[in-house]
Amino acid sequence: MKYLIVGLGNIGNEYQGTRHNIGFRILDAFAEASNISFSTERYGDVAQGRLKNKQFLLLKPSTYMNLSGNAVRYWKTKENIPIENILVIVDDIALPFGAIRLKGRGSDAGHNGLKNIAQMLGTDAYPRLRFGIGNNFPRGCQVDYVLGQFTLDERQKLPLRTDVAVDAVKTYILAGLQTAMCDFNNK
Repeated sequence: MKYLIVGLGNIGNEYQGTRHNIGFRILDAFAEASNISFSTERYGDVAQGRLKNKQFLLLKPSTYMNLSGNAVRYWKTKENIPIENILVIVDDIALPFGAIRLKGRGSDAGHNGLKNIAQMLGTDAYPRLRFGIGNNFPRGCQVDYVLGQFTLDERQKLPLRTDVAVDAVKTYILAGLQTAMCDFNNK
């Protein structure tokens, strides 16, 4: 059984460490914990590994956030991965900082990366892990906030919350979505 774990973000130094790139950050932590490294492949950086008897492929798309679906569709097809074995990790302003929500399907909630993935896959019925980045921004400043850096307080808490997200991804791979949801939603 093979899994495709996709962390959404934008490539380039100007986006490094931004709230919008939390998907990349979580995959970097997952790869480090798994003692594997990324290589640049078609449509993104890819790392492959195993957890017990399960194979996984980590993908950080190089297509920029709004075209992430191109990379997801390519690797889904290339590796013949069923849609229920694709987990997309994304930032979410509707959740408080560090909160994690796993879902098996859902709307894009205005997130352009999720919207493009649904368009390219022809469905919104794919699992996702939403990582809360909070919404502490004035009206009309959402883009600056999402593309901005974490606060000092958030940066201090980020390693612990990132580790929780990595554990949630491992649980998804090893025990399935329902178990991961029960163990990690609202924690």
